[in-house]
Amino acid sequence: MINDISTPKIEGIGQIAIAVSDIDVAREFYKDILELEHLFDAPPGLAFFQCGAVRLMLTIQNGDINDHRTSVIYYQSTDIEGMAIKLKAHGIVFEQEPQLVAKMPDHDLWMGFIRDPDQNLIGIMAELPPNE
Repeated sequence: MINDISTPKIEGIGQIAIAVSDIDVAREFYKDILELEHLFDAPPGLAFFQCGAVRLMLTIQNGDINDHRTSVIYYQSTDIEGMAIKLKAHGIVFEQEPQLVAKMPDHDLWMGFIRDPDQNLIGIMAELPPNE
């Protein structure tokens, strides 16, 4: 029964895996440029980071390349303009500059897009107080 309250359900994201070609270059990007908390490394070619309540796992590409296509991950910031300045200072080029994408009843939604060293698309987003 689909609506039965005892039916197990997904309650959040526990971990996201991101396939990378060079674990050292990727670790540096996520640690030093995005400044995510580096938790630990594990063989063979794994690096783990904390991003809010979600753990990210960087993994070197193994097996079928079709298993390593990625979805866009959106990282939240409370200061998207400051974040853009900081990323540009590291030489990061925006695919799309941060811009207002939606005016919600209780906030303005801003997004910009960059790429990591493996060309994975990354969203930088902010939910800011409405600007009338």
